[in-house]
Amino acid sequence: MALLGPDTLPYRSCVGILLLNKEERIWLGRRFPGLISSEFIQRWQMPQGGIHKDEDPKLAALRELYEETGIRTVEIIGQSNGWVFYDLPPDAIGRAFKGKYRGQRQKWFAMRFLGPDEEINLHPEGQDPEFDAWRWATAKEALAEIVPFKRQAYEAVLKNFGHLVPE
Repeated sequence: MALLGPDTLPYRSCVGILLLNKEERIWLGRRFPGLISSEFIQRWQMPQGGIHKDEDPKLAALRELYEETGIRTVEIIGQSNGWVFYDLPPDAIGRAFKGKYRGQRQKWFAMRFLGPDEEINLHPEGQDPEFDAWRWATAKEALAEIVPFKRQAYEAVLKNFGHLVPE
């Protein structure tokens, strides 16, 4: 039986959230070391997650934001034009996402956080935590601290929402 190449695997559909505070800084969470390859020092990322079958992407974004950050007090202020794609590094294909996907295609939403920082809870009831720390960052810091294989996707997201995010 011939093995299928990674380019034959589909992309996983998911959402990403560019969450801005009142100072126009971006929310970043630091992934637990076990959730990302230990070879990457940069473990910070914006909230993101899968879209359930037949789920509206906007509702998926609000659900994922709550599941990962405990945040509900937001307003949606933008949506990406189309999908943003990224491929997993070769050593992660076949392991990440239960081996079903070669990467992700993401619909991004820009949201304004309207609550106090005390609303942020990295372990909301009934959820497995994905982050061990969080912080507010500039766009430049977000690009510098994302895992390298997602950097081009983040550049596309920041370009798409450039009118909302200062340099």
